[in-house]
Amino acid sequence: MSNQEHSEDVYEILKNTGYSDKAIQYFQTNENTGIIENADQITDLTGPCGDAMKISLNIESGKISDAKIQVLGCPGAVASGCAVVNLAKGKTIQEASQIDLDLLYAELEKLPEKKVHCARLAIKILQKALDEYSKKQQELLQ
Repeated sequence: MSNQEHSEDVYEILKNTGYSDKAIQYFQTNENTGIIENADQITDLTGPCGDAMKISLNIESGKISDAKIQVLGCPGAVASGCAVVNLAKGKTIQEASQIDLDLLYAELEKLPEKKVHCARLAIKILQKALDEYSKKQQELLQ
């Protein structure tokens, strides 16, 4: 089986289980995955289902200049993690802290109902990373 055929099979399976084309695209392209060497903030988190995420952020002048995520989990977790990073890039810390489940769902368009926890995990890791970064910055000022 060629990679193209495999990719099409995966697409069909995900489509038939309730994923939108956009969510499938995030999963298949792995957009924004990886780790930033010497990042300003690296945070990891494991969800209740065992999915694990690690986010790395570079922040310049209060804006997220680059972000990457590593995800060990199901297609819902991968798509959610990639999408939340896409939403956060280029935003100020304050703007990124406002990213919520509704905004992530609007970006993904549709996930199966049983994958809501994946989207929650993606939001949670972004918020945790921003909180940890902000605390480190406050400590440096003291």
